[in-house]
Amino acid sequence: MEQLNLEKFKAEVHRTLIPKMDLEKLSRVNSNQARQAVANMIGEIITTQRVPLSLSEQEKVESDLLDEVFGLGPLEPLLRDLEISDILVNGKDRVFIEKKGILTRIDAVFRDDRHLMQIIDRIVSRVGRRVDESSPMVDARLPDGSRVNAIIPPLALDGPALSIRRFGTGPLVANQLGELKSISPEMMELLAAAVRARISILISGGTGAGKTTLLNILSRYIPKGERIVTIEDAAELQLAQENIVRLETRPPNVEGLGAVRQRQLLINSLRMRPDRIIIGEVRGEEAFDMLQAMNTGHEGSMATIHANSTRDALSRLESMVAMTNLNLPERTVRQQMASAIAIVIQVSRMSDGTRKVVNISEITGMEENIISMHEIFSFEKKGIGPDGRVTGVFQPSRIRPKFLEQLRVSGVILPGSMFERVQEVN
Repeated sequence: MEQLNLEKFKAEVHRTLIPKMDLEKLSRVNSNQARQAVANMIGEIITTQRVPLSLSEQEKVESDLLDEVFGLGPLEPLLRDLEISDILVNGKDRVFIEKKGILTRIDAVFRDDRHLMQIIDRIVSRVGRRVDESSPMVDARLPDGSRVNAIIPPLALDGPALSIRRFGTGPLVANQLGELKSISPEMMELLAAAVRARISILISGGTGAGKTTLLNILSRYIPKGERIVTIEDAAELQLAQENIVRLETRPPNVEGLGAVRQRQLLINSLRMRPDRIIIGEVRGEEAFDMLQAMNTGHEGSMATIHANSTRDALSRLESMVAMTNLNLPERTVRQQMASAIAIVIQVSRMSDGTRKVVNISEITGMEENIISMHEIFSFEKKGIGPDGRVTGVFQPSRIRPKFLEQLRVSGVILPGSMFERVQEVN
């Protein structure tokens, strides 16, 4: 049967199925029994329709309708595939996925815009949100922690659009990052030592570059005895520590009231006796309070920021501090930044879909009115291999970081040879 006719037949079976289902009775049995009961109903309806279907077509109709009744329709098989990192729905019949770093279009379709809207409503209602013409944009989360953004007409001109950012079943560990050739062993050893020694770190990069993944990995080196408070716009961090409090912002309600911003959470977190504060992404006036915290007993705190380079990250941070309207002198702001943050890491997504730590820089202080910083490690891209993979080298600048003395005092001794070794990526 042609794809279009199969979709029509599926819609007819669905319309016949809905009145037959006893929702109250199904809610009293476990999910497996409920699915089996509905599957039996679907089989009976298909039999009575007397439409010639192959066994594979019948199984597809049954599977799709079960996903429609108990899950998120055409999205369910995509969500079951753990290799898919992003699901992007540009319209009812334009669905793209990212798999192993490569973005491709697939043949998943929704019946119409109304069907897509029903799926969006199902997602956002689970977390107490709503989306309609008066509130046409919404952020939500799936039960597995995946982040969802939906935008509908009149803001979306071609119909509802849905974006799902997937997260792995568990956090990566440092050796996996090395196996993926995202970082050299020497770079990882340096960053792990910096975390243990309570050196504050800022991770910079673009969307989907791997900032949160790296932050998750680095957080695993925080000693178990420390108390951590995390602050996020949308919960993505997967920290392994026990003594942790996770905070998340709240959007305004229907009346436009009740919003809780990151700055409010950060100010409140200072009263919670944290040893370290981790900000999922600094993006506004909370930058000032973050710098204050890092300078007043919360060393070793970490955050991510959207920027194209380590120097650009500092410029963006300075702009965010200006949002507080405190009219602080430029030099004062830069002095606070230079004393609060010791390491800035730049992560990038390569053309082959891989993510790499392309720069680790140290902030060394102020030179007149400029923040001085130097490169410790970098990734130099050499070209594209025959398999389409990016080739290059992780190389040291051969400049010893000034914080090596702070590491030594904390009981961490790093061999000088690690600042000489070059690692090729093929």
